[in-house]
Amino acid sequence: MPADDPEIDLINARKLRELREKAAAMEKVKASRHQQPLPKSSREIVSTYLYDRGDEVLELAYGQYPVQTEAIVTRIATLILSGEITSRISGGELLMLFRSVGLNIRVNTTIKVEDDGKLISFSEKLKKATAEE
Repeated sequence: MPADDPEIDLINARKLRELREKAAAMEKVKASRHQQPLPKSSREIVSTYLYDRGDEVLELAYGQYPVQTEAIVTRIATLILSGEITSRISGGELLMLFRSVGLNIRVNTTIKVEDDGKLISFSEKLKKATAEE
């Protein structure tokens, strides 16, 4: 076979062009992946809307009822993305939501009172008061 065969040159040129087009298409796909931010998870979307101990309530809910909490958070995220929820969600509101669907999230609460310029727990204040009597 002669090396200067015009048909072989045409076939090689066509294959080279196809390879270049494929490479350019792959580069374009890679570039578009880097430009688009990764989609946020439902939990991240909802977390941006929480305030006033909302993140704490969400963490407790995931710890106590992970599967049910994920389903609820996914639904809340869908409502946020669709624009039906536009205001921020407080920890109390989130806790009420979980309790309204039957998830009794246990939240550790303490009552602090001021005593001689220091904050002490209410139980310590009562113990101190009964000890003084």
